[in-house]
Amino acid sequence: MILVEEAELKNYLEAARVANSVRETAQELVKPGASLLEVARAVESEIRGDGAKPAFPVNISVNDAAAHYTPKTGDPAVFSEKDVVKIDYGVHVNGFIIDAAFTVDLSGENGKLVEAAEAALSDATNTIKAGVNAREIGAVIEKAISSRGFKPIENLCGHSLGEFLLHAGKEIPNVARGDYVLCEGDVFAVEPFATTGAGRVEDGSYCEIYSLINVRNVRLPQSRKVLEWLVDECETLPFAKRWVDEKFSEATSSLALADLRRQEIVRDYPILKEINKGLVAQAECTLVVEKDSCRVLG
Repeated sequence: MILVEEAELKNYLEAARVANSVRETAQELVKPGASLLEVARAVESEIRGDGAKPAFPVNISVNDAAAHYTPKTGDPAVFSEKDVVKIDYGVHVNGFIIDAAFTVDLSGENGKLVEAAEAALSDATNTIKAGVNAREIGAVIEKAISSRGFKPIENLCGHSLGEFLLHAGKEIPNVARGDYVLCEGDVFAVEPFATTGAGRVEDGSYCEIYSLINVRNVRLPQSRKVLEWLVDECETLPFAKRWVDEKFSEATSSLALADLRRQEIVRDYPILKEINKGLVAQAECTLVVEKDSCRVLG
């Protein structure tokens, strides 16, 4: 039985093919001394070169950063030999998204933490089927992480996916809560986070990721040009400031995004950091809910 429309499924499968190829590239690139900016550019370039588009900027979150770090223009950061690196990337074909992530422990000292996130994802996918409550899946994730001596990050969660929608309204928590009952044909990104810290994240000050939320006419010429390009290039999906820098200039980008944010035409996504500076590992895949199981796409 085909659980989504045939054309949609074709797009998901093509996005999954690209995502799986990109994962191999990213895993090879993450090593001590490598530039975070060059890794992000290489991954995004491969996605585009393979006939798809990034569904959001590649997130390269290190150590206590859980999500939403993407390198800025001219970013000097490089990986160290002690880093715990999360690579979270998205691929879309005609708006149908594969959202995936993995963790690389460059120190070789945090394998159990990485294992906790990966085991939680595996246990979750083995539990998912139509009719299962999100609370039950959250409980499975929480148990897999807690039983290994770590904490799940309770204020991050998996999410349903829609056409050009990275967060389509339904959630799969990383702890035992929620009340949504999964339906056959639902498409979800499931993403357990395990940490050595307190199990919560908070906004940091660094921010390089934005998305359009309320497109309307603007007066400032620079803002109008940037907005027109964003509507055509990204639609409702998140984008990186460095993408706008590359298309226009850093000065134009900074001016326009500040103006668009002030008018609540775009929103920002600050870096998310573990509140006790605990190390964080992440595992993520995208799947389709089936009657008696789920189909992992990528």
